[in-house]
Amino acid sequence: MATDLTVYLDDHPGELARVGELLGSHGVNIEGVCTAAAGGGQAEVHVLVEDMATACTALDSGRVPIAADQEVVVVPVADRPGVLGDITRELGKANVNITLAYLATNTRLVLGADDLAEAKSVLSSFMVPPRG
Repeated sequence: MATDLTVYLDDHPGELARVGELLGSHGVNIEGVCTAAAGGGQAEVHVLVEDMATACTALDSGRVPIAADQEVVVVPVADRPGVLGDITRELGKANVNITLAYLATNTRLVLGADDLAEAKSVLSSFMVPPRG
C-alpha cells in the first residue's frame, strides 16, 4: 500500500539528508518526496513509501516524529503537457477534493483525496504502464 508520511524538520542544512539516511539504513526505498518551508523554522516533508512499518521504525530510531500518514493513490502518467489538468479535471467532475499532490519517481503522480476510493475509480482510465 502506498503511504505518504508527513514529518516536520528543522529548516536547516542536513535535515533532509538525515531522513534519507535513516530510511536507507533500514532498507526503505523512498518512492517520492516533496518538501517545502512550513514557516517558524520548520520544513514540511512528505515521503512516499511502500513499507510503512519499517519506515516508522527507521524514523523513530532517529527521533523524527511522524505528524501524519495517509494512504494515497499513485498514478503512472504520460509525460506530456496537460496531463495534470486532464487528471485533476476528472477528479473535480467526480467531486473528489485533492488534499495532496506531487510527482514521484518514474513519472508517477501521488494524490491524496477526501474520497480515495472514488479517486482510484476515476483515475483508472489515466493509468499508463510503468516505464521499464
